[in-house]
Amino acid sequence: MSATSPAAPAPAAVQPIIVTPDLDRLQGFYRELVGAEEFTRVPEEDPVFFVGLRVGGSELGIVADRNVETGTPTRILLSIAVQDVDALLDRVGPLGGTVRGPATDMPWGQRVAHIQDPDGNAVNLTQPL
Repeated sequence: MSATSPAAPAPAAVQPIIVTPDLDRLQGFYRELVGAEEFTRVPEEDPVFFVGLRVGGSELGIVADRNVETGTPTRILLSIAVQDVDALLDRVGPLGGTVRGPATDMPWGQRVAHIQDPDGNAVNLTQPL
């Protein structure tokens, strides 16, 4: 943006939304792994199309679409700050996810573990060092 351009208004919030063929499975994964709590459901009765989750002070949406393919490469990475990366890694597999490698201390002051959720979406679990 140049000095003469008017400033664009800042967005109020950004909410990542994952599209999945199995909403209940993905909601369960994030609930059990990082304590995600449902705060909205649309519609309130089945079949549900959208579930809004709170993860700490952030929001994550999940949309049901039985026709979407899972496991395809994504260009979005969810990064979730947790208290103890290593303590969660043993829980990823039993919840349907995949651990992509061991947790690593990064030079920018974070411990990071690369995982995938049950749909194959890339997720980083991070904690400050």
